[in-house]
Amino acid sequence: MSPYFAAEDLSMFGRDPWWLVVVKAVFCFAFLMVTVLISIVMERKVVAWMQLRVGPNRHGPWGMLQSLADGIKLMLKEDVVVKRADKAVYILAPIVAAIPAFMAIAVIPFGPADNEISIFGHRTTMQLTDLPIAMLYILAVASVGIYGIVLAGWSSGSTYPLLGGLRSCAQMISYEIAMGAAFASVFLYSGSMSTSTIVDQQQGRWYILLLPVSFVLYVVTMIGETNRAPFDMPESEGDLVGGFNTEYSSIKFAMFMLAEYVNMVTVSAVSTTLFLGGWRAPWPISGVWAGANHGWWPMLWFVAKVVLLLFGFVWVRGTLPRVRYDQLMKLGWKVLIPVSVVWLMLVATVRTLRNQNYDFADIALYVGGGVLALLLLSFVVDIFRDKGGEAAQPAAEPAAFDPMAGGFPVPPLPGQELPPVPRRSPRRERELIVSGGTDTVSDGSSDGKEASDG
Repeated sequence: MSPYFAAEDLSMFGRDPWWLVVVKAVFCFAFLMVTVLISIVMERKVVAWMQLRVGPNRHGPWGMLQSLADGIKLMLKEDVVVKRADKAVYILAPIVAAIPAFMAIAVIPFGPADNEISIFGHRTTMQLTDLPIAMLYILAVASVGIYGIVLAGWSSGSTYPLLGGLRSCAQMISYEIAMGAAFASVFLYSGSMSTSTIVDQQQGRWYILLLPVSFVLYVVTMIGETNRAPFDMPESEGDLVGGFNTEYSSIKFAMFMLAEYVNMVTVSAVSTTLFLGGWRAPWPISGVWAGANHGWWPMLWFVAKVVLLLFGFVWVRGTLPRVRYDQLMKLGWKVLIPVSVVWLMLVATVRTLRNQNYDFADIALYVGGGVLALLLLSFVVDIFRDKGGEAAQPAAEPAAFDPMAGGFPVPPLPGQELPPVPRRSPRRERELIVSGGTDTVSDGSSDGKEASDG
């Protein structure tokens, strides 16, 4: 086997007694729930701070129990079922959306596999389980969650939820392709799909330094996967009145909101595992303190990185406006997917040359020459395309855009222009004023009736 491919040793998993497995599963569930409560309050506080507002300050100290109060309120609200809904699918959809959000955390390492901790006298790893294809398991579980949103929009029997479900389906498909390509770059560099092995391979340098393009691609795609601003098309309140969850209330609506925030925590944990060294301490601390990656300390570093990424979610929401739907699809299909495929080919080339014991200087020369040749070819193609466009006959003028063609006003698409608005002449404006009645009375004068009364 090549020295650049990791030898997976997963023998430490699967040896725990059943009750310890239950304890670790309950801990993972509690970790997600507590992190969700904290992230909701943090989002409202941070956005309020960015917008010079106060934010929640009533429930608990500094308003820290506001998200808990919101959850209790949603559970106590009236549960309304739409008359035209398919009741079986209507009730099942929130469950299908929420359960897969919790499942991905099972293979996320909170600490090193060789650093076993003691729980009620039993030694165990700081991870529920691991698989040789753990990252494929995460991709599969994330793909199942979209069914809940699509079924919710379809089963509601209403137009706007159906549009929200279709938007979410198209968004997930377009962004999961780029996400898979970003994952593949990590697989090529680590030589494994096991999450614990991927973290072990980042002992020297984190993959955010070795694979910066993959990290940026994954950050963009994870925002799109979680339907967060500026990619919150399935829930855009401006044109869909709430999207796929419009017809939901009470606990079922709360499950959709819970699934969204749990997905935020899950993708942040995956990003930490793949690119930020997982449970490893940051460089200044790990270089000075030998015990930084032992005991319970790895869990602290892991949680700190997850919270930092959650803050990034909030920062993006408070900074960027919502994009149009055509811009969302253009970014996914015309930018992210081509860039991810080209970057994956580049990483594969570098790994192949490294496996054949090429020097770093030779690899940089080959890769730089390939990139330079590609840029030169693109430049030549652009020159000939511009010349061909100038020589071609001028195209016919496009038909005038009619915003009322469908019977109701429609905004223009990119490249279309609204017809000029006819302006009223000053004479016409005077005629409208004269026919107005009370507007003809000038200051300090009275109408004819008042004059006759006098």
